[in-house]
Amino acid sequence: MFKFTAAALALSLAIAGPAQAEGRIRIAEQFGVVYLLLNIAQDQQLIEKQGKKLGVDIAVERVQLSGGAAVNDALLSGAVDIAGAGVGPLLTIWDRTAGRQNVKGVASLGSFPYYLVSTNPKVKSIADITEKDRIALPAVTVSVQSRILQYAVAKQWGDKEFARLDKYTQTLPHPDATAAVIAGGTEINGHFGNPPFQEQELAGNPNAHIVLNSYDVLGGPSSATVLYATEKYRNENPKTYRAFVAALAEAAQYVSKNPEAAADTYLRVSKNKVDRELLLKIIKNPQVQFSVAPQNTFGLAQFLYRVGAIKKQPASWRDYFFDDPVIASGS
Repeated sequence: MFKFTAAALALSLAIAGPAQAEGRIRIAEQFGVVYLLLNIAQDQQLIEKQGKKLGVDIAVERVQLSGGAAVNDALLSGAVDIAGAGVGPLLTIWDRTAGRQNVKGVASLGSFPYYLVSTNPKVKSIADITEKDRIALPAVTVSVQSRILQYAVAKQWGDKEFARLDKYTQTLPHPDATAAVIAGGTEINGHFGNPPFQEQELAGNPNAHIVLNSYDVLGGPSSATVLYATEKYRNENPKTYRAFVAALAEAAQYVSKNPEAAADTYLRVSKNKVDRELLLKIIKNPQVQFSVAPQNTFGLAQFLYRVGAIKKQPASWRDYFFDDPVIASGS
């Protein structure tokens, strides 16, 4: 039988090295203008640039998924290092990994109003939604759209009824849902989406109208889409992590100062066919704010704990975001 001495074991561990070396970051993103900061970072190679300032060459890999459930699965399986999804999926995975992978938020991708759009003329508010309606969203019960809808339902009928409209929702990627809403003639007559898909629907179908604005539910501008990671990745890759956050902050400043160029970048990188003028209206919308510090997320977190959707009670937004000077002004 072969036996390791203490010295041999130490040598073998030294040769093996850390499980994840500095200089590699794999990012999962989804669809929409809400990922503009990542588009800018990709186009201008900002992560790589910030890495060089810290003395590390960073290889950046990207994958596009649909729905918070798929993104969370990719993060926990080790397929990606940075997950891009809504606050709802972040709170779900933060709750479930407490004491293990300890997933927390890295930064916000900005604050955008999300619209629940319907083509059913009888649906003026969520109180009018019936079995005749089918609302598409990225992931049933998990996505931030689903959670905001539940929050709105709870405000309308009480916390015990928060899942009342879940049976009328259906998981569908934003591009597919948008195509269905604009074309009509399918069972999908509603979509809780994000920019630019919601604006495309309002412009593309004369019957499309806004039933619900996420800002009305959440009490003002709020970060709906965020980035998050495991504690392990952050601890084992401090320079890569810092470079990533710095790149996001640089991208946010760029968009705020150069909306026209940012729009062109989105069209080029995302290959989305959205009308440029419509896209510019979204980017310049006074309700849209490009900031990496999370904004107004705690109310949704409190709601999810109150109804039992998460078991761990956060004392503040800082419980589910990593401590970082760049996002210190969050909420």
